[in-house]
This record gives sequence, C-alpha cells and structure tokens, in this order.
Amino acid sequence: MEINCFNTDGKKLKGITVPKGVFGLKANDSLLAQAVRVYFSNQRRAYAKTKSRGEVKGSRRKIWRQKGTGRARHGDRYAPIFVGGGIAHGPKGDQNFSLSLSQKMKTRALALALSDGFKQGKLLAVKDLSSLPAKTKPFAGLVKALKLEGQQIAFVLPQRRENVARGVRNLSGSKALLVKLLNPYQVLSYDYLVFTPEAISLLVKERLSGLKAKAK
Repeated sequence: MEINCFNTDGKKLKGITVPKGVFGLKANDSLLAQAVRVYFSNQRRAYAKTKSRGEVKGSRRKIWRQKGTGRARHGDRYAPIFVGGGIAHGPKGDQNFSLSLSQKMKTRALALALSDGFKQGKLLAVKDLSSLPAKTKPFAGLVKALKLEGQQIAFVLPQRRENVARGVRNLSGSKALLVKLLNPYQVLSYDYLVFTPEAISLLVKERLSGLKAKAK
C-alpha cells in the first residue's frame, strides 16, 4: 500500500509505503461513532448555572406574617415557588460531561479513520513541506499545484513548525496539526490530510504501534 507523495511544486514523487494493518482495516462504524462522541463530549464545558434561593440577591424579610392570612406560611420571597425566586435542583455549573475510551480503542479508532481516508484517496504526503516560507502565497501555490483548491485541508506535522502554521492559517478551512494530537474526528472531518513523510513514520511507529501492522 502506498500514499501518493509530491514535492512542494506539486510534482509526483515515489509513493510512501504504509502498512496494511494500519491503513487497510475493515470498516467499524460503531467504534468510529463512539470515538467521535467521546471527542465531542470532552470538548463540552458546563456553562449552565442557576441560582438557588440562598444566592438570589434581595431582602430576607418574611413575605407575610405566619398566621391569620389564610395563606400558606412562608419565609422570604425567594423560595423556588415564587416568580423571581431561586431555582430548585437546577444546574450548578459543575457538571462533568467527560467520557473516555481505552487506549486500545483509541488506537484502533484512529487507524480505522485513516483506513477510511486511504480508501477515499484523501491522504497525501508532501516532501520538504517545512522548507516553505511562513507566507500564505507559497502554501496557496502548493494547494493549487495539488489541485485541492476550495477543500478543507489538514497539514499534519511531526512537530510544531511555526512557518507552516503561519503559512496555512489564512487558507480557508486549512490548519496545521501535530501527529501526537491527531484524532479520528479530525481525520474524518477534513477533505484532505497532507502529511510530511516524517509525520507518517512517526504516526505508524508511535501513535499506532499497538496495532499488528504488516507492510504489504
């Protein structure tokens, strides 16, 4: 199995051989859906917060006298049954929405997403990508040379490269990502993933080393 490789001028080079045990897995939509659900849940933050009767600002004077009115006895007017009062059993802003997957499932889900991307032809490699200057123009020229205009592209790097991050940030829908942070949702959501050869090597050796990869 090979991933197409290009130079920074868009000229096709010798492909990069990748293991079938990583990029040629059979589909498992259930695990991928679970991985995406976990990803979104872990992005969620508890913003909803209501005030209890003790947190509502105002006088604590008894709303009416205890006896003789024919009405139920009450304390102050901020009890939950009154308009403008506190909320009983409302959200407190400390909800925990985090979910988790086992390491084995995380590794498998990432490999499944990459296998799906390989089948769709959305995985590419560009040699010497990090040598481009930190300008939008050369990266826009690369995208044009690869015939990927108008597509959402993730540039996957083995480590932080400021020139690449700055070069692609003004390209609509494009972003520079690190191999160590790559997740199944990102692989599935971008139209194309452009790796460096070093990023592919690091991905297979470190992120996906738990799989029994067999190179074809």
